[in-house]
Amino acid sequence: MPVQHPKFRAAAVQAAPVFLDLDASVDKAVRLIAEAAGHGAKLIAFPETWLPGYPWFIWLDSPAWGMQFIQRYHDNSLVYGSPQAERIAQAAREHSIVVVMGHSEKSGGSLYMGQWIIGADGETIAQRRKLKPTHVERTVFGEGDGSDLTVWETPLGRIGALCCWEHLQPLSKYAMYAQNEQVHIAAWPSFSLYRGGAYALGPEVNTAASRIYAVEGQCFVLAPCATVSPEMVEMLCGNDATKRQLLLAGGGFTCIYAPDGQLMHEPLPEGTEGIVYADLDLGMIALAKAAADPAGHYARPDVTRLLLDRTPGDRVVLRRGAGAEAPHAGEAEPVAVPVRTDPVAEAAPVRRVA
Repeated sequence: MPVQHPKFRAAAVQAAPVFLDLDASVDKAVRLIAEAAGHGAKLIAFPETWLPGYPWFIWLDSPAWGMQFIQRYHDNSLVYGSPQAERIAQAAREHSIVVVMGHSEKSGGSLYMGQWIIGADGETIAQRRKLKPTHVERTVFGEGDGSDLTVWETPLGRIGALCCWEHLQPLSKYAMYAQNEQVHIAAWPSFSLYRGGAYALGPEVNTAASRIYAVEGQCFVLAPCATVSPEMVEMLCGNDATKRQLLLAGGGFTCIYAPDGQLMHEPLPEGTEGIVYADLDLGMIALAKAAADPAGHYARPDVTRLLLDRTPGDRVVLRRGAGAEAPHAGEAEPVAVPVRTDPVAEAAPVRRVA
């Protein structure tokens, strides 16, 4: 009997949020989820920190100047278990669609660059954090840990996610490839900052990073990319001509790539809001893997290997008795991997104590 590979329609968002307004942005997200489901999509992916918007103010001036936006940014970041989070989960459940939401996650007094994967039943599949915020992002956001470099088994295949310049981290990418990732969400902010002044931040490099990920990992890549609205430019730049030269409206370059790197749809103009769609057939992956599987038959683990430590970065570890530690919630036992059969070897857990 032939193997039945998952086949489904996927959707990736190209739009601006209602900047620094969590409730209004959730309203917009729910509408986009319904729209994608109405077009037959079984998976929809949102850009990086789409809720409540990417904090462009950190790139436009000094940290002292940007502090005027910090309280509002915190107040409008998403808290898991909140009514706003439940509305997103409810939309996934109501429309029977997997949702991958990019958001600023508020946990206690800290923020993290989060990606929340919600199943078609509205239940959480995964909650990950960007492993290393990029450049001035570190003035706003904390870091993830090794448990975030994970691929999850779902009815639509093995799904993974990374944010923005995590796609320029070769070891992080390899850790994902080695887990037989089939559908990858590459979440990006808008590519409208410093256009003409910082080539590496523009669409040429960053769309190439998503495409190369598809080819290297032999997986489908959904690369949702936000836009910057005129209202956002007005809020952040006002009448300051210099800031208006740094942050431009538009900048959306949402793409969906096949495992051989092909663009699977007609692109939207960079200033146009909308959703792009592609019909994914996971059976195509075997054709790409036959040519080169960098984490499989195309690897040389006897020469180079990756050490992946998945220990959760718990801030507090409770100890029992004389030196014995309580187990971490959800912590998996370390797995021994033969050196010649798998290029990724996992390290024994290293306990971290705040």
